Amino acid sequence: MVFRKLPGVSASGMGLRLSQKFMFLLFLSGLVTLCFGALFFLPDSVRLKRIFLSKTEIQPVTVGSGSENDVREHLKRPKDQGMTSAKGEAGIKLKSQSRKPPVSYEATEVRLAGGKAQEDLNLSRSKTESASEKVTSSNHGANSDTFSYKKFRRCLFKPPLGRDNGRPVDPQTNERREKVREMMKFAWDNYKRYAWGKNELRPLTRNGHIGNMFGGLRGASIVDSLDTLYIMGLMDEYNDAKEWVKTSLDLNSNGEASLFEVNIRYVGGLLSAYYLTGEELFKNKAVELGEKLLPAFNTPTGIPRGVINLGSGTSWSWGWASAGSSILAEFGTLHLEFVHLTELSSNPVYTEKVMNIRKLLNKIEKPHGLYPNFLSPVSGNWVQHHVSIGGLGDSFYEYLIKSYLMSDKTDDDAKKMYYTALEAIEANLVQKSPGGLTYMAEWRGGILDHKMGHLACFSGGMIGIGADDGAPEKRQHYLDLAAEITHTCHESYTRSATKLGPEAFRFDSGAEATATRLSDRYYILRPEVIESYMYMWRLTHDPKYREWGWEAVEALEQHCRVESGFSGIRDVYTTSVSHDNMQQSFFLSETLKYLYLLFSDDDLLSLEDWVFNTEAHPLPIIRNSCLQDDATQEKTASE
Repeated sequence: MVFRKLPGVSASGMGLRLSQKFMFLLFLSGLVTLCFGALFFLPDSVRLKRIFLSKTEIQPVTVGSGSENDVREHLKRPKDQGMTSAKGEAGIKLKSQSRKPPVSYEATEVRLAGGKAQEDLNLSRSKTESASEKVTSSNHGANSDTFSYKKFRRCLFKPPLGRDNGRPVDPQTNERREKVREMMKFAWDNYKRYAWGKNELRPLTRNGHIGNMFGGLRGASIVDSLDTLYIMGLMDEYNDAKEWVKTSLDLNSNGEASLFEVNIRYVGGLLSAYYLTGEELFKNKAVELGEKLLPAFNTPTGIPRGVINLGSGTSWSWGWASAGSSILAEFGTLHLEFVHLTELSSNPVYTEKVMNIRKLLNKIEKPHGLYPNFLSPVSGNWVQHHVSIGGLGDSFYEYLIKSYLMSDKTDDDAKKMYYTALEAIEANLVQKSPGGLTYMAEWRGGILDHKMGHLACFSGGMIGIGADDGAPEKRQHYLDLAAEITHTCHESYTRSATKLGPEAFRFDSGAEATATRLSDRYYILRPEVIESYMYMWRLTHDPKYREWGWEAVEALEQHCRVESGFSGIRDVYTTSVSHDNMQQSFFLSETLKYLYLLFSDDDLLSLEDWVFNTEAHPLPIIRNSCLQDDATQEKTASE
């Protein structure tokens, strides 16, 4: 460029001013670049971004307690370093009841006959698995530190779907299984027709429900249904669900989500879909979503808060929780999924986060050996002495025994915690009614509340699957206790007009296994009683459990099936039912899956190979000795 010479200004003077201007502009542009780099690219940029993005107060970060720097350092670690050896909606409006939200009807309002031939199912599945194996082989073959799907499949004792897809020999049992399959197809078809992409179906008004439990995430019923569709052989429906996950599951949301619900439904659903099919899509989505949950652990103790903004990473406790507490069943129901996230990503941060929770719980005093439901994530102390095996506490205990089983019975810490807790529960909470019914009461600082929630009815199955691994002399005792609790929960069903159980039932003032309060009389398609039927059938093969399951099928068909799906009901004690207009996603994920397994042979998702997370998503037992031996053999063969 040629500069014109101005009158009266020497060339040397012009050169000086241009040089000064150039240096000033150079300094200014460098400063702007530095600022923008700090805001968007430097390691601490999350904090700067939150100045602009967060609508809520930023939570304090304490070094060594799961801070943002800790998370980033773990994410940057080489994959072969630092590995450890250990391997509802009403919650926002009222209170969380853990496993699934205890939806009051006010909150709810705001909140196959046919089928393919068996040969077609096998062919369709084999094509899916063959394609998956090719992808996994090419992706994993070069790096022995990366999880190998083919090695994992070789370490299973039995094929995931059994010898004949779990088809029972008995014609009546098979007919009942096909009925459950038809119910699943009916529920799914109506969801797809009227609520596709939304979280749940409103079957009466024929529209979708989004709610505010999952932040900005969508498609809860799709992700929750992936494994159910697959094991039932509904392959067209499964492929539709897989395609939606591939093209439409957007994890870049900026909403306020329940850490617990996102973990058990989305992370658990994606993990199980991956382990059953080998589709890398599901693994990648699960790990990506798992990373978005890590900032919830940014507390002085490392105990995560219950609500997280998946976009900004800001977390906080439920507004209704005492003194900003975290909930036992929420922070205690992460272990299974997070250990598998470490397995698949070779990143130890997930296992370290949940093991830190264990360390704190082992360190603090437990009143009478019991675990209260509310814990401060700041001080690490109990906030209230309310203990429940139902809502707020339930799945914490479930994940202790399942962590032990999932570790191939090597996680002795989980085993010790579980059996010590169970002894305290027996000593303080297990009661016998005048009519001879065994039940789990709730404990409020030493005062018993003789109430048992539907959510607590999972405990029959839990105690059953742990019976073999306690003291040998107590095996039969635990099996008897499991059977007694399951019987009590069945009584809560048979004593209602609809033969479906209420949300909670009492054992006082002359009542036994009956809801005495209007607010407890509803049923929202919950699975816990049927879950215990399934486990007790597999453990004892007593035919009464299949008969009880069939009673539930008939009741669901008569009282909950409507023209366009299934709906919960407001009062189980009247046959003039009033529906709540909600087909919960856990109905597809749990209730129908447990019924299908109940009427299948035991080799369909064998308990020798699988544990079920609290949303009934099957996760495989981790057999590291098998994987290591397999790797050694391959290395020897190659040499």
